[in-house]
Amino acid sequence: MGRITVVTSGKGGTGKSTVTSGLCTALARQGKKVLIMDCDTGMRGVDLLLGINSELVFDISDVVNGNCNILNAIYPCKSISGLYVLASPLNEQNKISPSVFSQIVRALSKFYDYIFIDCPAGIGAGFKTSISGADSAVVVANAEPLSLRCGSKVRELLNNSNINNIRLVINRFSKSAFKKLKVFSDLDDVIDEVGIRLLGIVPEDFKAVSLAQRGLPISGKIPAAKAFDNIALRYIKDYPCN
Repeated sequence: MGRITVVTSGKGGTGKSTVTSGLCTALARQGKKVLIMDCDTGMRGVDLLLGINSELVFDISDVVNGNCNILNAIYPCKSISGLYVLASPLNEQNKISPSVFSQIVRALSKFYDYIFIDCPAGIGAGFKTSISGADSAVVVANAEPLSLRCGSKVRELLNNSNINNIRLVINRFSKSAFKKLKVFSDLDDVIDEVGIRLLGIVPEDFKAVSLAQRGLPISGKIPAAKAFDNIALRYIKDYPCN
Protein backbone atom coordinates (compact mmCIF):
# COMPACT_ATOMS: atom_id res chain seq x y z
CA MET A 1 0.00 0.00 0.00
CA GLY A 2 1.35 3.40 -0.95
CA ARG A 3 1.37 6.45 1.29
CA ILE A 4 -1.68 8.70 0.78
CA THR A 5 -1.11 12.38 1.52
CA VAL A 6 -3.53 15.29 1.27
CA VAL A 7 -2.01 18.70 0.46
CA THR A 8 -4.10 21.46 1.97
CA SER A 9 -3.91 25.03 3.21
CA GLY A 10 -7.28 26.34 4.33
CA LYS A 11 -6.60 29.73 2.79
CA GLY A 12 -6.53 30.05 -0.98
CA GLY A 13 -3.59 31.55 -2.84
CA THR A 14 -0.77 29.89 -0.91
CA GLY A 15 0.47 28.02 -3.98
CA LYS A 16 -0.81 24.65 -2.82
CA SER A 17 -1.23 23.12 -6.29
CA THR A 18 2.23 24.32 -7.32
CA VAL A 19 3.72 22.70 -4.21
CA THR A 20 1.83 19.49 -4.98
CA SER A 21 3.14 19.44 -8.53
CA GLY A 22 6.68 20.42 -7.56
CA LEU A 23 6.98 17.89 -4.74
CA CYS A 24 5.50 15.06 -6.80
CA THR A 25 7.80 15.88 -9.70
CA ALA A 26 10.77 15.69 -7.34
CA LEU A 27 9.57 12.36 -5.92
CA ALA A 28 9.23 10.95 -9.43
CA ARG A 29 12.81 12.06 -10.14
CA GLN A 30 13.81 9.89 -7.18
CA GLY A 31 12.37 6.88 -8.99
CA LYS A 32 9.04 6.80 -7.15
CA LYS A 33 5.74 6.02 -8.84
CA VAL A 34 3.47 8.93 -7.91
CA LEU A 35 -0.20 9.73 -8.56
CA ILE A 36 -1.73 13.18 -8.09
CA MET A 37 -5.47 13.18 -7.52
CA ASP A 38 -6.89 16.64 -8.14
CA CYS A 39 -9.86 17.10 -5.78
CA ASP A 40 -10.62 20.74 -6.61
CA THR A 41 -13.94 20.14 -8.38
CA GLY A 42 -14.85 22.96 -10.73
CA MET A 43 -11.46 24.67 -10.33
CA ARG A 44 -8.93 21.98 -11.21
CA GLY A 45 -5.45 23.15 -12.11
CA VAL A 46 -2.89 20.35 -11.76
CA ASP A 47 -3.44 19.29 -15.38
CA LEU A 48 -2.45 22.80 -16.51
CA LEU A 49 0.59 22.96 -14.24
CA LEU A 50 1.87 19.64 -15.58
CA GLY A 51 1.01 20.29 -19.23
CA ILE A 52 -1.50 17.50 -19.81
CA ASN A 53 -4.69 19.57 -20.07
CA SER A 54 -5.00 19.08 -23.82
CA GLU A 55 -4.90 15.30 -23.40
CA LEU A 56 -7.69 14.97 -20.84
CA VAL A 57 -10.85 13.21 -21.91
CA PHE A 58 -11.99 11.59 -18.67
CA ASP A 59 -11.91 12.62 -15.00
CA ILE A 60 -12.79 10.90 -11.73
CA SER A 61 -16.51 11.59 -12.17
CA ASP A 62 -16.46 9.53 -15.38
CA VAL A 63 -15.08 6.62 -13.37
CA VAL A 64 -17.78 6.97 -10.71
CA ASN A 65 -20.54 7.29 -13.33
CA GLY A 66 -19.31 4.25 -15.26
CA ASN A 67 -18.29 6.16 -18.38
CA CYS A 68 -14.79 4.68 -18.39
CA ASN A 69 -12.43 2.30 -16.67
CA ILE A 70 -10.30 4.00 -14.01
CA LEU A 71 -7.16 3.26 -16.03
CA ASN A 72 -8.53 5.40 -18.85
CA ALA A 73 -8.86 8.40 -16.51
CA ILE A 74 -5.27 8.29 -15.23
CA TYR A 75 -2.87 10.24 -17.43
CA PRO A 76 0.92 9.96 -17.44
CA CYS A 77 2.99 13.14 -17.48
CA LYS A 78 5.11 12.55 -20.54
CA SER A 79 7.85 14.94 -19.46
CA ILE A 80 8.15 13.31 -16.00
CA SER A 81 8.57 9.56 -15.92
CA GLY A 82 6.68 7.97 -13.04
CA LEU A 83 4.21 10.80 -12.46
CA TYR A 84 0.47 10.39 -13.16
CA VAL A 85 -2.65 12.54 -12.75
CA LEU A 86 -6.31 11.73 -12.09
CA ALA A 87 -8.22 14.95 -12.75
CA SER A 88 -11.23 16.34 -10.91
CA PRO A 89 -14.43 17.32 -12.77
CA LEU A 90 -14.76 20.81 -14.19
CA ASN A 91 -18.49 20.71 -13.47
CA GLU A 92 -19.22 21.40 -9.78
CA GLN A 93 -22.34 19.24 -9.99
CA ASN A 94 -20.11 16.17 -10.38
CA LYS A 95 -18.72 16.28 -6.84
CA ILE A 96 -17.62 12.96 -5.37
CA SER A 97 -18.77 11.91 -1.90
CA PRO A 98 -16.13 11.24 0.78
CA SER A 99 -17.06 7.56 1.05
CA VAL A 100 -16.73 6.93 -2.70
CA PHE A 101 -13.56 8.99 -2.98
CA SER A 102 -11.97 7.12 -0.08
CA GLN A 103 -12.71 3.77 -1.71
CA ILE A 104 -11.10 4.88 -4.98
CA VAL A 105 -8.00 6.23 -3.24
CA ARG A 106 -7.50 3.08 -1.18
CA ALA A 107 -7.91 0.88 -4.24
CA LEU A 108 -5.34 2.90 -6.21
CA SER A 109 -2.81 2.95 -3.37
CA LYS A 110 -1.88 -0.65 -4.22
CA PHE A 111 -0.30 0.52 -7.47
CA TYR A 112 1.69 3.63 -6.44
CA ASP A 113 4.46 4.46 -4.01
CA TYR A 114 2.80 7.77 -3.17
CA ILE A 115 -0.61 9.29 -3.82
CA PHE A 116 -1.02 13.04 -3.28
CA ILE A 117 -4.49 14.59 -3.09
CA ASP A 118 -4.64 18.24 -4.13
CA CYS A 119 -7.27 19.70 -1.81
CA PRO A 120 -9.39 22.75 -2.70
CA ALA A 121 -9.11 25.94 -0.66
CA GLY A 122 -11.34 26.27 2.36
CA ILE A 123 -12.66 23.72 4.84
CA GLY A 124 -16.00 22.85 3.25
CA ALA A 125 -17.28 19.77 1.43
CA GLY A 126 -14.26 19.56 -0.87
CA PHE A 127 -11.91 19.53 2.11
CA LYS A 128 -13.89 16.73 3.77
CA THR A 129 -13.77 14.65 0.59
CA SER A 130 -10.05 15.26 0.09
CA ILE A 131 -9.03 14.17 3.57
CA SER A 132 -11.32 11.13 3.63
CA GLY A 133 -8.77 8.81 2.07
CA ALA A 134 -5.56 10.27 3.51
CA ASP A 135 -3.23 8.92 6.18
CA SER A 136 -0.93 11.97 6.24
CA ALA A 137 -1.01 15.63 5.28
CA VAL A 138 1.13 18.49 4.04
CA VAL A 139 -0.12 21.94 5.01
CA VAL A 140 1.07 24.73 2.72
CA ALA A 141 1.32 28.22 4.19
CA ASN A 142 2.95 31.56 3.53
CA ALA A 143 4.91 33.30 6.27
CA GLU A 144 2.15 35.78 7.13
CA PRO A 145 -0.44 35.81 9.94
CA LEU A 146 -3.68 35.04 8.06
CA SER A 147 -2.17 32.12 6.18
CA LEU A 148 -0.73 30.68 9.39
CA ARG A 149 -4.03 31.06 11.23
CA CYS A 150 -5.76 29.10 8.47
CA GLY A 151 -3.01 26.48 8.58
CA SER A 152 -3.47 26.08 12.32
CA LYS A 153 -7.23 25.63 11.86
CA VAL A 154 -6.62 22.98 9.21
CA ARG A 155 -4.25 21.19 11.58
CA GLU A 156 -6.99 21.00 14.19
CA LEU A 157 -9.48 19.61 11.67
CA LEU A 158 -6.98 17.04 10.44
CA ASN A 159 -6.28 15.92 14.00
CA ASN A 160 -10.03 15.62 14.62
CA SER A 161 -10.18 13.31 11.60
CA ASN A 162 -7.37 11.16 13.03
CA ILE A 163 -4.77 12.45 10.59
CA ASN A 164 -1.83 13.17 12.85
CA ASN A 165 1.11 12.77 10.48
CA ILE A 166 1.21 16.41 9.38
CA ARG A 167 4.07 18.44 7.95
CA LEU A 168 4.40 22.12 7.01
CA VAL A 169 5.74 23.60 3.78
CA ILE A 170 6.35 27.34 3.83
CA ASN A 171 5.89 28.45 0.24
CA ARG A 172 7.03 31.53 -1.67
CA PHE A 173 9.38 32.61 1.09
CA SER A 174 11.35 35.81 0.63
CA LYS A 175 13.90 36.81 3.27
CA SER A 176 13.67 40.48 2.39
CA ALA A 177 9.87 40.56 2.45
CA PHE A 178 9.85 38.61 5.70
CA LYS A 179 12.10 41.19 7.37
CA LYS A 180 10.02 44.09 6.02
CA LEU A 181 6.81 42.53 7.32
CA LYS A 182 8.14 42.83 10.90
CA VAL A 183 5.56 40.42 12.32
CA PHE A 184 7.75 37.47 13.27
CA SER A 185 11.28 37.62 14.60
CA ASP A 186 12.37 34.43 12.85
CA LEU A 187 11.07 31.25 11.20
CA ASP A 188 10.83 29.48 14.53
CA ASP A 189 8.08 31.94 15.44
CA VAL A 190 6.32 31.10 12.18
CA ILE A 191 6.45 27.38 12.91
CA ASP A 192 5.24 27.92 16.48
CA GLU A 193 2.34 30.02 15.19
CA VAL A 194 0.98 27.25 12.96
CA GLY A 195 1.95 24.41 15.28
CA ILE A 196 3.14 21.98 12.60
CA ARG A 197 6.52 20.34 12.17
CA LEU A 198 8.43 21.86 9.24
CA LEU A 199 9.05 19.74 6.14
CA GLY A 200 10.68 22.43 4.05
CA ILE A 201 10.76 25.96 2.65
CA VAL A 202 10.20 26.87 -0.99
CA PRO A 203 11.67 30.27 -1.89
CA GLU A 204 10.00 32.90 -4.00
CA ASP A 205 11.11 31.99 -7.51
CA PHE A 206 9.70 33.68 -10.62
CA LYS A 207 11.32 31.12 -12.90
CA ALA A 208 9.41 28.36 -11.13
CA VAL A 209 6.16 30.29 -11.58
CA SER A 210 6.93 30.75 -15.26
CA LEU A 211 7.60 27.03 -15.74
CA ALA A 212 4.42 26.00 -13.96
CA GLN A 213 2.24 28.45 -15.87
CA ARG A 214 3.59 27.02 -19.12
CA GLY A 215 2.86 23.47 -18.02
CA LEU A 216 6.53 22.58 -17.60
CA PRO A 217 8.05 20.68 -14.66
CA ILE A 218 9.79 22.72 -11.99
CA SER A 219 13.29 21.36 -12.48
CA GLY A 220 16.87 22.36 -13.16
CA LYS A 221 19.14 24.48 -11.03
CA ILE A 222 16.60 27.11 -10.01
CA PRO A 223 16.10 27.65 -6.25
CA ALA A 224 12.55 26.24 -6.10
CA ALA A 225 13.55 23.02 -7.87
CA LYS A 226 16.42 22.50 -5.43
CA ALA A 227 14.03 23.10 -2.54
CA PHE A 228 11.54 20.54 -3.85
CA ASP A 229 14.34 17.99 -4.31
CA ASN A 230 15.37 18.47 -0.67
CA ILE A 231 11.77 18.27 0.52
CA ALA A 232 11.23 15.07 -1.49
CA LEU A 233 14.27 13.41 0.08
CA ARG A 234 13.11 14.42 3.54
CA TYR A 235 9.61 13.16 2.77
CA ILE A 236 10.90 9.77 1.62
CA LYS A 237 12.90 9.51 4.84
CA ASP A 238 9.94 10.45 7.05
CA TYR A 239 7.40 8.42 5.08
CA PRO A 240 9.05 5.44 3.39
CA CYS A 241 6.95 3.45 0.94
CA ASN A 242 5.00 0.64 2.59
